[in-house]
Amino acid sequence: MEEMRLGRRRFLAAAGAGFVGSLAGCATPRSGPSFETDEAPIDRDDRADGSTYTEVYERTIDSVTLVRVFGVDDSAGGQTRGQGSAFVYDDSHVVTNDHVVYGSDQLELQYPNGDWSTAAVVGTDYYSDLAVLEVDHVPDVATPLELSQQSPVVGQEVLAIGNPYGLEGSMSKGIVSGVDRALQVPQRDFAFPNVVQTDAAVNPGNSGGPLVDLDGTVVGVINAGGGDNIGFAISAALARRVVPALVDDGVYRHSYMGIGLRTVDPLIARENNLPRATGVIVTDVPEDGPADGVLRGSDEVVRRNGAVIPVGGDVILAINDEPIPDRHALSTHLALETSPSETISIEIRRDRRTETVDLTLGARPLVD
Repeated sequence: MEEMRLGRRRFLAAAGAGFVGSLAGCATPRSGPSFETDEAPIDRDDRADGSTYTEVYERTIDSVTLVRVFGVDDSAGGQTRGQGSAFVYDDSHVVTNDHVVYGSDQLELQYPNGDWSTAAVVGTDYYSDLAVLEVDHVPDVATPLELSQQSPVVGQEVLAIGNPYGLEGSMSKGIVSGVDRALQVPQRDFAFPNVVQTDAAVNPGNSGGPLVDLDGTVVGVINAGGGDNIGFAISAALARRVVPALVDDGVYRHSYMGIGLRTVDPLIARENNLPRATGVIVTDVPEDGPADGVLRGSDEVVRRNGAVIPVGGDVILAINDEPIPDRHALSTHLALETSPSETISIEIRRDRRTETVDLTLGARPLVD
């Protein structure tokens, strides 16, 4: 399990990096105060008229930084170097992805006006792929970007701002092409919930940057794990819960039911004599978990059309009166609507009857 966890981390860190190279003998400690470069900023007065997108870019770009990451490479015996993006959250913190800064020894930020700053990780959250960095310097021109209070809708225009492949201050335009997606974590039985899908071009190096609407508010924190004109972003709704906790405490505790589950499809519905193909079926309930003694897992499996079908487990239909049509809806509800130690009311179908049970949520185990 440890090897699988480390493999996942290294995979994401590589995906989020714009370049990786061995810098043997170049390891330097995190050091000293921030400093400014002598390079003059770009003259933005002698330019074309631009567009609405230009106006949004001009309002937000000064608050989007390049993140340079240095970390020990055990295999090479030297130091790896990578990069990603981040955006200003308040006067001393920026937000980025967990996978961008994972394993970092030293972090440096470069702002679009040419200023540099050192940074330190104050909190990371594996289950949302979010991280908060404390910075030594934020330029006066860099104002905090607001996390959107509204849920995005399909067709809404959005802009991805960041540093793909180290190309500083880049912007791409697209729309929200999907909402409430589940983004599967490689080699783990876990997915980031409530993810925003976009066709705006995002590439390695965009990770950690903002996906903004035409008001310049952050719709999501880009996770550049897409391809074929599909990109993803951790939703502002999830970030609004996680980021303040990372700033204050360094950790965020996610709700945890402690069950294995599958979305009910027509095959599962047929084998379990269910009236409709909806809800999630409980496949197993680990001992001593929050659901132990409350929910029942499947007691047998059958094979149909080459598929393994769980039989006999409780089917979750609603939580706190909110319908749960599939496992993604369950993950989103837990992530956005509940907290550890809260008692939730679960409507289930058991033994061909519908009943309600109460379950007190636990906290999902932390991942270093």
